[in-house]
Amino acid sequence: MPRFSVIVPVFKVQAHLHDCLGSVLSQSYDDLELIAVDDCSPDASGAILDEHAARDRRVTALHLGSTTGPGPARNAGLAHATGDYVLFLDADDALAPGALQAVADRLKETGDPDVLVYAHARYAHARTSPSGERVRDPAAAQLTETGPATFRLADRPGLLRLTGAVWNKAYRRAFVEEQGLGFTTGCYEDVPWTYPALMAAGTLATLDRICVHHRERRHGGLLSTTGRRHFDLFEQYERVFAFIDERPELAPLRPLMFRRMADHFLAVFTTRARLPRGSRAEFFRRARAQYRRHRVPGGGPRTLRVRVRHGLVRLGAHRALLGLEALGAVRARARRSLRALGRALCSGVLHLHYRIQLRLPLRDEAVFSAYGNGGYACNPAAIEAKVRELVPRVRTTWVAAPAHLHTVPPATARVAPDTFAYWTALARATYLVSNVEFDGRLVKRKGQVLLQTHHGTPLKTMGLDLMDRPAAARDTDFAALVADSDMWDYSLSANLHSTLTWERTRPSGCTTLEYGYPRNDVFHRASAADVARLRDGLGIPAGATAVLYAPTHRDYRRGQHRPLDLERVARTLGPGVVLLTRAHPAYGAPLAEVTHPRIIDVSGHRSVEQLCLAADALLTDYSSLMFDYANLDRPIVIHADDWEAYEAVRGTYFDLRAFPPGAVARTEDELIDIFSTGHWRGSRSAQLRAAFRARFCPHDDGHAAERVVRRVFLDQSGGRPPVVPLEDRRPAPAPAAAARREPAGLV
Repeated sequence: MPRFSVIVPVFKVQAHLHDCLGSVLSQSYDDLELIAVDDCSPDASGAILDEHAARDRRVTALHLGSTTGPGPARNAGLAHATGDYVLFLDADDALAPGALQAVADRLKETGDPDVLVYAHARYAHARTSPSGERVRDPAAAQLTETGPATFRLADRPGLLRLTGAVWNKAYRRAFVEEQGLGFTTGCYEDVPWTYPALMAAGTLATLDRICVHHRERRHGGLLSTTGRRHFDLFEQYERVFAFIDERPELAPLRPLMFRRMADHFLAVFTTRARLPRGSRAEFFRRARAQYRRHRVPGGGPRTLRVRVRHGLVRLGAHRALLGLEALGAVRARARRSLRALGRALCSGVLHLHYRIQLRLPLRDEAVFSAYGNGGYACNPAAIEAKVRELVPRVRTTWVAAPAHLHTVPPATARVAPDTFAYWTALARATYLVSNVEFDGRLVKRKGQVLLQTHHGTPLKTMGLDLMDRPAAARDTDFAALVADSDMWDYSLSANLHSTLTWERTRPSGCTTLEYGYPRNDVFHRASAADVARLRDGLGIPAGATAVLYAPTHRDYRRGQHRPLDLERVARTLGPGVVLLTRAHPAYGAPLAEVTHPRIIDVSGHRSVEQLCLAADALLTDYSSLMFDYANLDRPIVIHADDWEAYEAVRGTYFDLRAFPPGAVARTEDELIDIFSTGHWRGSRSAQLRAAFRARFCPHDDGHAAERVVRRVFLDQSGGRPPVVPLEDRRPAPAPAAAARREPAGLV
């Protein structure tokens, strides 16, 4: 008897069915049966099910004689289920990698509860997220594991805020049979299953982990279709209250269900795309009648806005309710219009202010920014600190968005973009320093000095070399790029490779300073005590091996590239290894979709240099971070699972696999083998790293920022720095590295 029965109703989903079934059958936890029910689908779905059943003994394909709807189809699957727990999955959705292992572990931890509730993420499309990234359900905050491991619905009523679907829960099959739970016909068939199951459960538990990737249909889905089938909602809630009436012990939960019902009615009524023309008054009358029939003391709404809406339902004032909703929409549009008008007026005033400031004399001021008005970071931050030390007469100002102003040191002036102070600084500062393009509205004055620091050694194709790669270039304005380069006075370079690349791809009459990268100075100056403090602050256990996983952006994908089952990697490498996962800033979402004690998300940490210092090894793919991390002389492992695709779309300046900074893995299994055999820090890896450092880190010696400041701010020209012998450029090791116990599984 399997642990899990996964039931999938299937109807007209041939485009997504392979992905759905594959997401179940490829789970690392394989003690399961997959029961797929063909609801007499007119497309090729039935044949796809038969193909999977013939190939995998865990698959049972059922074919119904006529189309019944998802409810009866699930019932047919339930009749064949033999697992301890039943999970439902829609045929256009997918289980997240490692989901069943996480569910199995949580069930064991909580003593096999009646129902386990877990999180989901939507497959975003143009309506929800232009990036195509999966979006976590905002209500999943209710799944935070606080208090007792198991509870009843009355103890955590906030669970009703979650999507009332059947596919974000695991149900103990014996409990389902004891309660006589089953699905009905019609739409909103989840309602008379989900809420009775939650109310009747003697033990509920939660799992704060995305286990399902849910696809919202743009066409054909219930929420995007207009029709009278939305009237089925009334009968479905009548079934819920009939369930409560049959069980007197559930009477205290009536107020909760009443509020949930009323909110659901209002959501359907006020969404114009759902009800057919001419049917809204009828829907409102039925909602009012059902509202009055089931209203109980204590079932009223909690906020004034919702109390007003419920009151209008109770009074039968459906036109007033529609008017209230329309008024809210008008007010929202008015607020947007006023904000747009205010922005236009402010922009005109700021432009006039800037033109006036351009006529005033320059002053001893240096303006810095990084990553498009991000926080205090990278080469500009290291240079700014050195300016304050060596050239105190120069006032330093940092430009950052309001959310990042707190990262700027107290001794440095802070300004937000598009403010009077911002335009004053741009107009009157003698020095402007950035690691990306300068503000396109900047007018460079005679006497102003612009320093472009860049922010990495280029492996991937950059600048004008992207002109022949439209998939990577996308909407790059190459004319603006050239105009920006023409304003530079100095271009900072870390090595000869970078010098040649920048001079070709960002042609300019500026002076190249091949001085090394100031942001890497900290690698040569940090002490073992500094590293120990950083590790403690990140929560890295004493004696553990910390691996920083930092992959780069993919031009050929809209969503984030997640090739590794991080939970499996952490579990396989053993208790002595901690993964520090850092997603590329372009995605705005963590790499790990799991909660695991040895996976620490550091995507929001403001200093990647500090993360590098804290890590015993770097795991990356094609990120330029490898060129900086090489300064630490610590192991680097490359996971090049999609090199051919990456190289074809983005283009690279050399084959990283032929000249890597350490061991190279093509698959997850190869990666695990590299760590488990110790190859990641073996003699061959050390040789590769030494050659890589000699080529790309010849000037990094802890004094790059000083060289830049003396050349640009003090006009002390000393030419290129001497190349320091490799053995003399080794930074301090991680604290007590030799004395730390080697973690299990890595020797």
